[in-house]
Amino acid sequence: MTDAAPRRGRGRPSRTETEAAPATRDRILEAAREEFSERGYEKTSVRGIAKAAGVDSALVHHYFGTKEQVFEAAIEVAFAPALAAPAAVEEGPLDGVGERLTRFIFGIWENPATRTPLLAIVRSAVNNETAAAVFRRLIATQLLRRIAGRLDLPDAELRAELAAAQLVGVAMLRYVIKVEPLASAEPERIIGRVAPVVQGHLTNP
Repeated sequence: MTDAAPRRGRGRPSRTETEAAPATRDRILEAAREEFSERGYEKTSVRGIAKAAGVDSALVHHYFGTKEQVFEAAIEVAFAPALAAPAAVEEGPLDGVGERLTRFIFGIWENPATRTPLLAIVRSAVNNETAAAVFRRLIATQLLRRIAGRLDLPDAELRAELAAAQLVGVAMLRYVIKVEPLASAEPERIIGRVAPVVQGHLTNP
């Protein structure tokens, strides 16, 4: 007499499905980014993400948990280029950090490949408090604190937050709200105006 095959619990992914990682996980993340970009946070569902990825919704929960956790994982990947910003602080003397950081951030926004997922993140954060909380947590823990930790100046966290507020605010007006003449101004002109302000936030007495 042979033992019966173990029964799979209801809602749990099969061994075949879980053994397909990391390709399956990446496919889910890609589908999540597209769904959040097209539908926004509120109209996106775990079931919709699963359908777009060609997997069972239980597998989405298995890898990521709740919709909020899926969103956080998806935007962390999409926001990864911006999270490298602290490196701009270390690339030279502090008296030029404002221009380096500003040029780095606007280089990301000017690139269509990185701008599209960023727009999806910002729009979701603006329209939904849960998405905004995830966005704030990501910015605070992985960007602002890392920059502040490299400044070694009084009120470093506040300085980093003010610099980020300047950059995010200009980006919102230029790329999301598209206020003219800011929206059509040459990037170098914007960098020339914004960089000294960012520099002041970070290093001025």
